[in-house]
Amino acid sequence: MTSYSEDIRRAAAAALPWERLSGCNILVTGATGLIGGCLVEVLMAHADSTCHVYASGRNEASAMKRFAGYADDPRFHFVRYDVLEPLQSDVNFHYIIHAASNASPNFFAQSPVEIIKANVIGTCNLIEYGMSHGMRRMLYVSSGEVYGEGDGRTFDEAYSGYVDCSQPRSCYPSSKRAAETLCASYVSEYGADIVMARPSHTYGPHFTSADNRVYAQFIRNVLNGEDIVMKSTGSQYRSWCYVVDCALAMLCILLKGECGKPYNIADATSNITIRELAEMIASIGNRKVVIDLPSDVERRGFNPVTRSLFSTERLQSLGWEPLEGTMTDKMRHTIEALA
Repeated sequence: MTSYSEDIRRAAAAALPWERLSGCNILVTGATGLIGGCLVEVLMAHADSTCHVYASGRNEASAMKRFAGYADDPRFHFVRYDVLEPLQSDVNFHYIIHAASNASPNFFAQSPVEIIKANVIGTCNLIEYGMSHGMRRMLYVSSGEVYGEGDGRTFDEAYSGYVDCSQPRSCYPSSKRAAETLCASYVSEYGADIVMARPSHTYGPHFTSADNRVYAQFIRNVLNGEDIVMKSTGSQYRSWCYVVDCALAMLCILLKGECGKPYNIADATSNITIRELAEMIASIGNRKVVIDLPSDVERRGFNPVTRSLFSTERLQSLGWEPLEGTMTDKMRHTIEALA
């Protein structure tokens, strides 16, 4: 049976034009987050790589704990940096992967202003730095939430659904949309080379204690020996993606994607309801599912979308496929890595 660590190695051995990264400096913002951290791990695991990976985050202690295995590796560097500030460095980053953005719903309710600033101002700061320091390409990590409330169709990259911009909860999808438009504008006006990724709901280990996304809450329940507590009836239907598959897709987009284009990231075999997700995690942890309807404060941070399914034709046209294994297998790897 494989594990999360083995999944990282399998992703790092995927057939990609890795030679384009040889000798390059790669900045990954949000490196202590779920997706950013996995990207660092895959880049560091590539056997023949000579690139230097600069993992950026605000919390050095957290980063050093997460990346302790690279402490003596000359290819690994930590950069303490808050994207709200202009980047002060003398390093020419050939590739920038901007994955710094708080995606936990409790922060949408508590700190909507900070969410907007990080997504818009942070993106501008990084593009400006990159363009004056030899940047070849930037990958902006957006979100599938840019599609808003759909009309029942499967979301392709040309679709744009409804977002109520008068609600503070819209801080996340609205600022992600604005950041994508900012990227497209830099491409058009200044000739920047930027590609964009729109990941669906993503799961994996290394989420923070403050992360209250549903899968993180469910996993905490089973790891604590508790039944899973659902804050809804669980009828919401979503596309999901394992974080290692997501990181591999992002590297595929970085290395093979078309400038200026966004790419959905999802695993077509992982389209399930929240209830089915809860039952899957409960089964792995030998627990059961109970329903506890949310308070008004909790509900303010919830995603209002009831059906969110992604088309991945554009991504698959680049040659990406998820790693072998079912969603249950990959969820088990996630839980085992945390146990």
